[in-house]
Amino acid sequence: MLIRPPADILPSEITSQALFLQRRRLLQSLGAGAALAGLGQDLWAAPEGRPTLGPLSASPYSSQEKTTPLASVTSYNNFYEFGSAKEDPARQAPGRLKTHPWSVAVEGEVKHPRVYDIDSLLKLAPLEERIYRLRCVEGWSMVIPWVGFPLAELIRRVEPTGNAKYVEFVTLADPAQMPGVRSPLLEWPYVEGLRLDEARHPLTLLAVGLYGEVLPAQNGAPIRLVVPWKYGFKSAKSIVRIRFVAEQPRTTWVKAGPSEYGFYSNVNPAVDHPRWSQATERRIGEFRKRPTLPFNGYAEQVADLYRGMDLRRFF
Repeated sequence: MLIRPPADILPSEITSQALFLQRRRLLQSLGAGAALAGLGQDLWAAPEGRPTLGPLSASPYSSQEKTTPLASVTSYNNFYEFGSAKEDPARQAPGRLKTHPWSVAVEGEVKHPRVYDIDSLLKLAPLEERIYRLRCVEGWSMVIPWVGFPLAELIRRVEPTGNAKYVEFVTLADPAQMPGVRSPLLEWPYVEGLRLDEARHPLTLLAVGLYGEVLPAQNGAPIRLVVPWKYGFKSAKSIVRIRFVAEQPRTTWVKAGPSEYGFYSNVNPAVDHPRWSQATERRIGEFRKRPTLPFNGYAEQVADLYRGMDLRRFF
């Protein structure tokens, strides 16, 4: 099968959050833009001791749940460009993925198409730390303190035309850097998409870091999408192109398995994957499963987006 069932990670195998916080160095005297400008290319260069991003704005959208330890967040990943096993991205991506210089082309049905370099993107809006739940279609979950800014801010600046109904995200596919791209497991490059109103929703984040530090390579550096009410595969990593289009994009997992991975991919415990139940999930670091929440616990914020839709048909 395409996706392996998750392995259990014991608490004894996880670096404590307290140990991580001992080396967290917030740049208290600098605004986010000044801090990033001063660090320049070295911001993404070091695989260890990554620079911090700060100070960060508090976000009203953050979960109050206990966060998943950094060691788990950075070692247990789905990033098929670097291999299909959970440990492959952490083993393959650091040192291989060149994340600076980096550019993201914004094109299609917009009034102001533009190619942004990563430094310009990081200055579009104040960076926030948002603690979001991440629920994988395989049944495991995490709670991660992401650092980023609302995708809505980028959308506001490029001004979609009246023809724009969807947003397509295209990611890097470089076999020289990404050994998994040589595999026929998926069609490359990896493509994901959102409806325009989903993309504009204030919860939708363009993330550039986690735990206050620059985004690690294995987590989708230097910039990735985070859509917390959808299954994790919707959150495209290492984005190089954002296209505003009139027709629903043909996304990678829909092409790979249309009966298993729908375009909307909203977390819905009432709609099982054809090969396993989605009614429960296992939080990494815990032994017992817990009930899966509709929209991953964000129903109050996002359910109105789907009012009147048959969420079993549009899964």
